[in-house]
Amino acid sequence: MDHAIAKADTLIEAMGWIRRFRGKTTVIKLGGSLLEDDTAMQHLLLDVIFMETVGLRPVVVHGGGKAITKAMADAGIEAKFVRGRRVTDEASLKVVEQVLAGELNVHITEMMERFGGRAVNLSPRTTCVLHGTKMVDPDGADLGFVGEVDRVDRDVIESLGYTDQVAVIPSLCQDDDGQLYNVNADTAAMSVAQSLGADKLVFLSDVNGVRRDPDDPASIIPAMSAAEARELIASGVIQGGMIPKVEACLETLGRGVQKVHIIDGRLRHSLLLEIFTTDGVGTEIHA
Repeated sequence: MDHAIAKADTLIEAMGWIRRFRGKTTVIKLGGSLLEDDTAMQHLLLDVIFMETVGLRPVVVHGGGKAITKAMADAGIEAKFVRGRRVTDEASLKVVEQVLAGELNVHITEMMERFGGRAVNLSPRTTCVLHGTKMVDPDGADLGFVGEVDRVDRDVIESLGYTDQVAVIPSLCQDDDGQLYNVNADTAAMSVAQSLGADKLVFLSDVNGVRRDPDDPASIIPAMSAAEARELIASGVIQGGMIPKVEACLETLGRGVQKVHIIDGRLRHSLLLEIFTTDGVGTEIHA
């Protein structure tokens, strides 16, 4: 009986957060090692289905860097990067499109359907909702078919939310002539969140959030303002690969998104724990 009462207490705690975020849009960015872990993906997608079921409007944006690198190696194509951007020639672009639109996007959508959710893959093979142009590298390097998003078909994504369906969007965009471009998944998710006026943008990472000590998971900072985040970058507390991620969060907050979260997607039901519990499990950055 005590165990059953504890479950009821958890639901009561969640009720306040459910009422607060009901009808609000949350953009969830999937990528990295998570896409290679079917168990982690199962729990994350169940979280997404739960969110939609209780009245939130989740939108999934995904990359696929590791799967792309493996597929390129299998095709005998060497992966090249310039400041974290994958140089994408014509042969590489074919692999990127096949992995993102032909495999991962379909896989994620089918998993959600299998678990009882309703999902729609919005890719260049179905309905492309990300539009952009070729990225111009500030140092003059030619990145090939790498693009940046300058327009999102907001109406298409929102219409799915109104009919209780979850949009699943790969990090690919097209220009006005139909040319396809590879897009960084973090920046694609940022563009979608900004276009939709999302209440939240959640980056699923392989660390539990922003830490005061990068090597100590217990030193996680549960919440911080944008000003505090800038101070921590300047003082060296936030360092290494976490700097560009936090800077991306700050840029997103500056364009209308209310809150950005960085959480460990490998933790079972991390999405629900972050959004529907008082303490959360990651780092929340707010304006």
